[in-house]
Amino acid sequence: MPTALRRATVHRLPMRSPDDVGALDAAIAQGAIDPAGIIAILGKTEGNGCVNDFTRAFAVRSLQTLLGRHVDGDAINQIAMVMSGGTEGALSPHMIVFEARDASGETQPRAFDKSLALGRARTPLLPSEHLGRMQQVAQVAAGVRAAMADAGIADAADVHYVQVKCPLLTMERIEAAEARGTTTAVRDTLKSMSFSRGASALGAAVALGELTLSDLSDAMICADYARYSERAATSGGVELLDHEIMVAGMSADWTGPLAIDHAVMADAIDIEPARAALARLGIDSAGQVPAAARGRIAAVLAKAEAAQSGRLRGQRHTMLDDSDIASTRHARAFVGGALAGLFGFTDLFVSGGAEHQGPDGGGPIAIIVERT
Repeated sequence: MPTALRRATVHRLPMRSPDDVGALDAAIAQGAIDPAGIIAILGKTEGNGCVNDFTRAFAVRSLQTLLGRHVDGDAINQIAMVMSGGTEGALSPHMIVFEARDASGETQPRAFDKSLALGRARTPLLPSEHLGRMQQVAQVAAGVRAAMADAGIADAADVHYVQVKCPLLTMERIEAAEARGTTTAVRDTLKSMSFSRGASALGAAVALGELTLSDLSDAMICADYARYSERAATSGGVELLDHEIMVAGMSADWTGPLAIDHAVMADAIDIEPARAALARLGIDSAGQVPAAARGRIAAVLAKAEAAQSGRLRGQRHTMLDDSDIASTRHARAFVGGALAGLFGFTDLFVSGGAEHQGPDGGGPIAIIVERT
């Protein structure tokens, strides 16, 4: 039986506070967004992005309350709501709503062979003793494959972005694991975010064929940074115990003008790969993207990480030496500024903590553009 043709839409909406859903409410009221078609909502909230960043859960609860007026609870639970805390520097709090609509009744001829395709999945709950270990890698790999199937993407080469929201450890979760007679990969709750992000990224790499499970071991997670995914973006949060996964790629089973491409930044100021991806998507600019073309950019999704070497192009940085501010917060602000200089706007989905997501100190970037 042939797959029904679908069309993806992407809406980038401002947020005045973590609980502000006004722009989404208005878009639904105007008919611009159909709540029944929402696949995922990615948000940048203005918390610290660390273990005790409850702006993420606050935003999710506000979204659930709004959407509960339009769809039932089961439908809401299927939506991947990935809130990434931290809008340091001039990064703007915002949400990106990914929507899918049935396009099988469209009569206009298709303008493109492939278009943006979206898929989602949730994994079973992850026992705390498996976080940051190979069990998490395998579980995320299975979840990514399920999200690819949901998107109708058979070839992993057509996947350009994998977003994983993963759990972290709290002292309560650690103590519960130890009461069961097990141990956790780490007892430092902040470091648990790194281990969870890293294992999740390696799971995406396995699903995409970038690595195999036999390539990996517990000892390599957050240790061997030569092993990474070029398309994974993972974010940890205290608000969940499973994994929420969204896959974005290109598929002939989808229609519409939106397209996605990705690049890999070698370090925090390596913007030329992003410029090259823009050019492949039809926006070729020698300098900052002109104002006339910015409206065609639906979303920019990037990772940021302080290089473990403590250096950037030979010069010393102090992000890892700051005992007051987590290095991920420095990195978000720094990479956000570099990318804002290229794209010409600040509502960029820049997520800190890029363990096994691109090379050490660099990270993947995905761009969604409306083609002409």
